[in-house]
Amino acid sequence: MYRKSDIKLAETIIQLDKLRDELYEELMLLLGAKAHELLRKLQNY
Repeated sequence: MYRKSDIKLAETIIQLDKLRDELYEELMLLLGAKAHELLRKLQNY
């Protein structure tokens, strides 16, 4: 059986994943193909 805290954590991860997708789509609209390049540069900074 899963603890309440396990379920809450899993739900939070799902919400963050959905938010990430929405923000990525917004960035793609703003920067097009350069969005991926910018993300990589910032991740490797």
